[in-house]
Amino acid sequence: MKLPVSTEWVLHCATTLAQLEPGASASAAQLARYYDLPAAYLAKQLQALVRAGVLTATTGPRGGFRLARPTAEITLLQIVEAVDGTSAPYECREIRQRGQGALPPEDCHNTCVLAHRMARAHEAWRRSLAEVSLADILSELPPSAPARTRLRLTGSA
Repeated sequence: MKLPVSTEWVLHCATTLAQLEPGASASAAQLARYYDLPAAYLAKQLQALVRAGVLTATTGPRGGFRLARPTAEITLLQIVEAVDGTSAPYECREIRQRGQGALPPEDCHNTCVLAHRMARAHEAWRRSLAEVSLADILSELPPSAPARTRLRLTGSA
């Protein structure tokens, strides 16, 4: 499965926002500079996280993005699905019933074994992401990471 590059962006940005002091926010421009990303496109991706209830956004000179919920309540799956959607990456088009090698209809009453296995793999992937929260990710960062992130992103440790 190949995810768009924007998935990496929002996962890192959510982790970065999770390292800020409670109540602090960062603008799309700050996050774009921090990761050398295109600000306008990043802002669209961050808005998808707002619509999904992962982030909140405030406007104005001191506005920006912040987590909408505690880190323990935000999973990697919620972040990924906010920008990539929930549809499965594999869609069986029943090619087993076409062409020179077509199976007879009576042999195709059950779901294709390949479609079944791909669906199981997708569900396992979703479960593994649902089991990991931003709090879990923060616990795996080096202890110096949050202070470094705050200093470089907002200028305050």
